[in-house]
Amino acid sequence: MTTETQTHDEHHDPPYMLIFLVLLVVTLAEVGYAFLPLAKFWLAFGLCVMAIWKAVLVALYYMHLRSEPRSLWILVAVPMPLVVILIAAVITEF
Repeated sequence: MTTETQTHDEHHDPPYMLIFLVLLVVTLAEVGYAFLPLAKFWLAFGLCVMAIWKAVLVALYYMHLRSEPRSLWILVAVPMPLVVILIAAVITEF
């Protein structure tokens, strides 16, 4: 095995505490954002953006998707247009 494949195959532990703190800050931001006097569309849009950001962080670091092969990324990325359509449908009901 060459050094290039050895360094590529190494798995480093993700910074769990840093990701946890980021998730905590985003959650607190969501709570604060929910009480802002904004139109319902902008409240729903902002909360959806923050929820998607948190879901991406959880998938990448806690579910270890970041170190998985690209073929698994495709399985995760294919349903994303459906997620966008469903979020758009929910937001437009206001």
